[in-house]
Amino acid sequence: MRLQPLMPILNAAVLFGALLVSAPAADRAIVLDVDTGRTTVQFTLADVLHTVHGSFKVKHGSLRVDPATGTMGGEVVVDATSGASGSDGRDRRMHKDILESGRYAEIVFTPDRLIGAIAAQGASDVQVHGTIRIHGAAHEVTLPVHVQMEEGKPAATTRFTIPYVKWGLKNPSNLILRVSDKVEIEIAAYAK
Repeated sequence: MRLQPLMPILNAAVLFGALLVSAPAADRAIVLDVDTGRTTVQFTLADVLHTVHGSFKVKHGSLRVDPATGTMGGEVVVDATSGASGSDGRDRRMHKDILESGRYAEIVFTPDRLIGAIAAQGASDVQVHGTIRIHGAAHEVTLPVHVQMEEGKPAATTRFTIPYVKWGLKNPSNLILRVSDKVEIEIAAYAK
C-alpha cells in the first residue's frame, strides 16, 4: 500500500494529537491564587545620578482564566503603603507627596482577557489585558506575561512601564534631582 496519498491526513492527525496533548482542558479554568509570601513587586526609577530600586508587598490576589474564551477575572491588590526604596526620607516623600498612600492605600490590577494560550505544561508567553487602579484612577493596560506551568501550578512574570506622571501622579524632580517620568515594574507571581 502506498502511503504517499495518505501523508497529508497522517500529518494533520499527528498535529491535531499534539495540540490536544499540549492544550489545557477547555472546560477547566486556570486559577492563580497568589502566594503573597513569595510574590514580588519590584520598581525601578531612573534619575540622572543613580537608579532607585524598591518594592511593594501584595495584600492578596486571585486570577482566573477560561482557556476556551480567554475571559479573565479576579484581581491582584498591592499595598501602596508598603512601598520601600531603602531611604526613609525618600520613602516618606513618596508616600506623602507622590502616591498619597494614606488616601490611596491600594494599587489594584483587574484583568479582563487573555491574549494567547497557556500550555498545560512548560512555558507560554501571553498578554493580559485589564486595568490598573492607582491614585484613584483606572488605566487600561496590556501586560506581557510569561507563564510557567509545573505540576499544574502556574507562576507568572511580567515587566512593564507605568507612565506615572501621565497618569496624574507628581514627579518628585526638583532643581537638583531629575528623575524619569516613568517607573519600571517587575512582578513575579506564584501560586499557593
